[in-house]
Parts: sequence; C-alpha cells; structure tokens
Amino acid sequence: MAPKSESGKLIAENRKARFNYDIEEKLEAGIVLTGSEVKSLRAGRATIAEAYAVDERGELYLINAHISEYAGAARDGHVPTRPRKLLLHKREMARLLGAIQRQGMTLVPLRMYFNARGIAKVQLGLAKGKKLHDKRETEKKRDWDRQKGRLMREKG
Repeated sequence: MAPKSESGKLIAENRKARFNYDIEEKLEAGIVLTGSEVKSLRAGRATIAEAYAVDERGELYLINAHISEYAGAARDGHVPTRPRKLLLHKREMARLLGAIQRQGMTLVPLRMYFNARGIAKVQLGLAKGKKLHDKRETEKKRDWDRQKGRLMREKG
C-alpha cells in the first residue's frame, strides 16, 4: 500500500514518468468514476504507469489507467481500462489543448489520490519526452548524487 500524504490518501504513483519525460507543469484534475471504481480505488487497486490523457471532442480523457474490478460489485462492475473523463476548468483545458497541439507535449498522470475531502483526483504533468541521451544523463546524475551522499556519510 502506498504511503499517506498530508493532503489525503495516495492511490497510485507514476514514478516512470519523471524518468521518461521532462515535467514542465503540474495541475490537479477531477476524474469521473463509477461506484465500483471508487471502492476499488479505496482498496488501492489502481495502476497509472502506462496511462496518458488525450483530447476527444474538446474534452480530456484518461486512457489506459487500470482500475481493477471490485470483487463485491454486482455482476455489472466496470471495465478496468475504460477511458475516464477528466474534469478541468475551460480555461485550463483550452491552455493544455493548445500546448499539446502546438508544442507537441503530452499530458501524463503523475499521481492518483484522494484529497482531504475524500474526492478522487489525478495530478497531471504537462511533459515533453526525453531523448535517450537525456535519460542516460539523468541516470548518471542520480548515481553521482547517491555516491556523494555515501561519501559525505563516511567522512562526516
């Protein structure tokens, strides 16, 4: 189970996104869910590692987010990977859609969580994809930071 954050309960985190993308801006969005999906999220059964957000007819949808079926649901539960509508203000959505279309950016979910009021939210990142050499550079920097920390502990 994921650790609790101060604003609410963390459900899922996309740790690969920070490695594969340069996150330029973060924003919070609501998400339209069914009852069985909310129950499954409360049990912590979601994955957003392969998810992304797309524009369909002027609305944003979260694609490929996997929310497992809830065992206690009636026979008509939910489809685990169905597209889920994201809730944003019109101005925010227009700005994001412009960035996606003009600048070739991607909307990637970074975290899924329940806020302090118990409402399911998704933290989206407006991101640009990294090239292979950028990923290598990130990994080298991370390794050097670890080594530096070890050296400081030994010396200090």
